[in-house]
This record gives sequence, structure tokens and C-alpha cells, in this order.
Amino acid sequence: MARLPRLTLPDYPHHVIQRGNNHQPIFSKPADYRRLLEVLEESAKKHQVAIHAYVLMSNHFHVLATPQAGKGLPQMMQALGRSYVRYFNASQQRTGTLWEGRYRSTVIQSERYLLACMVYIDLNPVRAGMVARAQDYPWSSHAHYIGLTNDRLVTPHAHYWSLGNTPFAREAAYAELVHAGLNSVQQQALTDATLSGWALGEADFVANLQKRTLRRVSMSAAGRPLSVNKFKEK
Repeated sequence: MARLPRLTLPDYPHHVIQRGNNHQPIFSKPADYRRLLEVLEESAKKHQVAIHAYVLMSNHFHVLATPQAGKGLPQMMQALGRSYVRYFNASQQRTGTLWEGRYRSTVIQSERYLLACMVYIDLNPVRAGMVARAQDYPWSSHAHYIGLTNDRLVTPHAHYWSLGNTPFAREAAYAELVHAGLNSVQQQALTDATLSGWALGEADFVANLQKRTLRRVSMSAAGRPLSVNKFKEK
């Protein structure tokens, strides 16, 4: 069976995961992390994609982004992938692929899942046992959202602004969301939807989304994401 094209729509947030081939490291030193962020910033600006959140793990990375145009996200990811692989291969004196196939992504409903997706992204290093607290990990957008740094790559989504009327109020409210974490149902829904490519949201959202594209957006009428156990986080 032919695989479905990626679900990519303008003006909707997309959760993106790109893994290293065979779960191998895609970074070898701090300069590599910095280089990927530089390329991500350049590519996002060129292709008009707003980056809301990100985390760079040792063998994969997550991005939460909203493209202005339908082709913006795939063009950004293609440019990012090609540029970073050239850099990494040259620096490591290696050849060949770096990525485990094409990136995985899905559209998410802002009202219900955007802040949860940000928390999910920020807590990746904690779930992996790399740090005790999200703010202790240097390669994510979390520090920006709690006021520890000013990350020029990040464009906050309107739902983040709704957390408070002042920067301090928003930072405190978001820090509390991350501290509270996600329940297992939320976490699994975010993982499964992104890896399967089905839209994540309530039934009305999924139905309205379907009107905007010929590509099937859900496995069922309720928009429940497909469980893809073999691709679970490692």
C-alpha cells in the first residue's frame, strides 16, 4: 500500500519529529547542536515558518511549528536536513544518510493540544533521564518560556500569550504547566498522532480539517490517532 503524503496545512501548528538513522546520535559536540539551531533559524525564516518550541535530543529532535504556506514546513525541513547533514558528515569525516527516513509530523488542535505539546517537548530530556528538571537542559526552548533566556528562534503562539497579562505571569503559569507534566493519555496521544500522521484534535476539529485537504486526516471519524508501538520514544 502506498504511504500517505504528510498532512501539512498552512496556519495550523504541526508537531515534527526527525530521528537519527537506527537511533544513532546526530550530535557529537555542543557546536553541532548550535549549528542545527542556526540552520533551523535560517530555514524557518526563509520558508516563513514560525517555530514555537523545540528540543534537540542526542539522536532525534522535536519541533512545534506553524507554516504560513502549505509547502513551508516540508521546504524548511528539506533545507534543514540537507544543510545539517553536509555539515555533520564533513565534521565527522563520514558519508551517507544521517536520518531515519523522512521526518514525521501531524497537525494539532491549538485549543486543546498546543500547550500540552510544548510541555511534552520540554519534558523529553526529563523522561529520558538526562536531567532532573526541564530548565537544566540547554538544548530546548524551555528556558525562553520561563524567562531565563531570550531565544530569537522562538515565536510564541497566541495560546502561550493567553497564559497571563504580563511576561512574569506567563512565565510562571507555563513553568507550573511543565512542573505538573502530562498524564499518560496525553503523552501517548501526542506520540501516536505524530508518528502515525493523523491529525490530533476533537471530532469537530478533525472534520473541519478534512474539508481543507483531499488527504485523509484521521483513521476514524473520531480522529483517534493510530497506535504505532514500534515507533515509540526510546
